[in-house]
Amino acid sequence: MDGIFAEHLLTIRKELKKKLSPSRYEHTLGVSFTSAALAMRYGENIEKAELAGLLHDCGKYGTEESLVEKCDRHGVFLSREDLSSPAVIHGKYGCYLAKTRFGVRDADILNSISYHTTGRAGMSLLEKIVFIADYIEPSRDKAPDLPSIRELAFTDIDRCMYEILEGTVAYLEEKGVHIHKDTLSARDWFKKNM
Repeated sequence: MDGIFAEHLLTIRKELKKKLSPSRYEHTLGVSFTSAALAMRYGENIEKAELAGLLHDCGKYGTEESLVEKCDRHGVFLSREDLSSPAVIHGKYGCYLAKTRFGVRDADILNSISYHTTGRAGMSLLEKIVFIADYIEPSRDKAPDLPSIRELAFTDIDRCMYEILEGTVAYLEEKGVHIHKDTLSARDWFKKNM
């Protein structure tokens, strides 16, 4: 890692530490480090993975209503589908913040931030890495299948994506909440293509 990139990461960490709750900040660091580890495993650019992981939740502060207002104020497009699944909106707003506040221009990093909660069909390697890292980072402890998913993350990334998406769809169906179409299309894509 070159010195300029390392300084940029430190600057971002300091700003995120001020904005995010302590637990969200710890989660963010965990996703950043886990993304870097998965990048090493699968041959992705480690710096891109670390940065994408660090910024994945940069828009996750405030209420869902305030996030909708911020998106509206800054011209961040939210589809009807997004508005029906408010838990995904922080990814869209985070993508905007990554561009405007943190100077990210790399489309793959921006897509990784935007789709880290829903997934989507045909995800890039970096998108898969950040999505999975968000699910398995060390402070996560809620999912019953976490030990096997963590192992799978380092042995078969596409199978891991499918298992997480399938579990997420089942969980949301059980709760009776709207499932974003990107999540359904991602699950179907991985089922067909793994």
